[in-house]
Amino acid sequence: MSSIKIRSIQEEDNPEIAKVIREVLVGLGVPKVGTAYADPSLDTLHQDYIAQRSEYFVLENSKNIIGGAGIAQLGGEDQTTCELQKMYFLEEARGKGWGQQMMDICLKFAKENDYKNVYIETLPSMKAAQKLYLKNGFEYINKRLGNTGHFSCKVWMLKKF
Repeated sequence: MSSIKIRSIQEEDNPEIAKVIREVLVGLGVPKVGTAYADPSLDTLHQDYIAQRSEYFVLENSKNIIGGAGIAQLGGEDQTTCELQKMYFLEEARGKGWGQQMMDICLKFAKENDYKNVYIETLPSMKAAQKLYLKNGFEYINKRLGNTGHFSCKVWMLKKF
């Protein structure tokens, strides 16, 4: 029997969540440049989310990390705007409602930390992700916000509280 748990990332989770994110991105055929795949901090996510008003959560199934997502202030924007970052799940975690659970936790964290806007960028081919974002009150916007470096991501969305 599986045991699902969503918890804050720990330093020892770094290699496993980096592997999960890369595996998902490769499996989806996304570019390795201009996406989260090329982020220099991908192997040190725990350290990136120590900052105030930021948190990365991992989805665990029987002690194995099968996904994750984070909230952090969006670089290059004011303090009212955060970004939903690196929300990726292995295929075995999809279609079970766990993405919605993760979304609920991330949005609650954003609201509790006084963010007024939540930004996300994704690829046009990631239709299932966009469907989840729309269901949770995100709307398409016509320009990139902040300075994420994800120039391959051509779909931008924003949720306002």
